[in-house]
Amino acid sequence: MFPSAELSVAVSLVDVGEEVLERLLSVAIQDADADEVTPPLGSAAGWNSERISWFREYHHAASGLDSPAQQKSWAISYDGKLAGSIRLRRTGPGTLETGIWLARACRGRGIGHEALRQVKVHAAASGATALEAETTAGNSAALALLRGAGAELAFAAESGAATVPVKARIPLR
Repeated sequence: MFPSAELSVAVSLVDVGEEVLERLLSVAIQDADADEVTPPLGSAAGWNSERISWFREYHHAASGLDSPAQQKSWAISYDGKLAGSIRLRRTGPGTLETGIWLARACRGRGIGHEALRQVKVHAAASGATALEAETTAGNSAALALLRGAGAELAFAAESGAATVPVKARIPLR
């Protein structure tokens, strides 16, 4: 993993306009599992027309925290190439939720860590006092990312099953 100081220059959050959206969709289709990026949609598994439509509609709607959707998404750029996406969504007074996906080729390089650090700065600047996220007990990479960001983790059950939901809360102040 690269030190954060090195990555702060190489990783940036990019607004998702039309051209970036199509490039981001291409990265998602080529190098991420549809289940990691979209909700389950349509009758066909994987990247189907319903999921592709949802992806485009989601990023169009996620234009800002003060937009009707109360969400903002960014493409994550690493060394000038798109690596995935990260978002913020208003969930309550002083609280925002985040979510992230990365292309397989970009995982394990510290890119997610730096993108989350940057989104925490955006969240704090918006007045939020806490950032929340959800994952599962089996997603060890997400759990490590959240722990590294200072998250308090709450497991929904003590079963040890990979599918157990985990809620994370990162204090911003």
